[in-house]
Amino acid sequence: MAPPPPSFFKRTQFGAEALGFSTLAALITRLGPDRASAISGAAWQRLAPFNKRHARAEAQMRAGVPDLGDAEIAANLHEMWGNLGRTTAEAFHIGALIADQDRFRIGEDTRDAIRDAKTRGAVFVSLHQGNWELAAPLLNHLGLPVAGVYQKLQNPLVEAKASLFRSPYYGLGLYSKGNEAARQLLKIVGNRGTVAIMADLRDLSGVAVPFFGQPAPSTGFPALLARGRDVPLYAGVVFREDGATFRIRTMEIPVSRSGDRETDIVETTAAIQRCFEAYVREKPGQWMWGHRRWRR
Repeated sequence: MAPPPPSFFKRTQFGAEALGFSTLAALITRLGPDRASAISGAAWQRLAPFNKRHARAEAQMRAGVPDLGDAEIAANLHEMWGNLGRTTAEAFHIGALIADQDRFRIGEDTRDAIRDAKTRGAVFVSLHQGNWELAAPLLNHLGLPVAGVYQKLQNPLVEAKASLFRSPYYGLGLYSKGNEAARQLLKIVGNRGTVAIMADLRDLSGVAVPFFGQPAPSTGFPALLARGRDVPLYAGVVFREDGATFRIRTMEIPVSRSGDRETDIVETTAAIQRCFEAYVREKPGQWMWGHRRWRR
């Protein structure tokens, strides 16, 4: 049975939100990537500390990296909000950013992974660090078509507008999170295609593996994909350098194939999270500490 149509109040709310989104998008687009990034980053650094997530981010950073002093904690939180603000604005300029290769330092580790994936297919995982929005589009721009998965917005009008800024950069499709997306990704990897998955958020239906010394519910889907389809698994990150310039790192994750499916998924997922932890420790001010990562 089809869901009931939204109420008049909800339709009005959706329309107002869509108008606000379009207005903001037009302003950010007109500013250009560098000015929009800088202005948005500064605004977030000024306003975001009043949000309740600031206290959560501070508490989780102190628990995860207890050797950081008060001044380092404050500096990393300031950098974190600036990075989130910049990433938000840069999402409207993905095409311009990835087309300017002077903005990126891409190591041989990443180029080797792309060459391998072009012939064998692969699973790439990344985390909400630096500008994560550029990870899959950059692979696509470098000649490796990818499929991705994302969380669909509740407002269908904003969803349609937002997809215009993101979906063109996923050559194998961008799928809304759910069972159908999982089936599509399995099919794509089975045909030696490449998929890109954000794998650092809490997943209560996943497996609990260590992350900064605490059990963290984590998605086992990338491990299942790589193991079941016998393709390599890579963990990449788009570190932010100066403003809207970036450095790309990629590490191959060993995929356990012992014959025990559940054990293999847990071990491979743990290896992914160890790699993510190393990336976060390298640039702790660029990871999104404010989301609930550990609690069940």
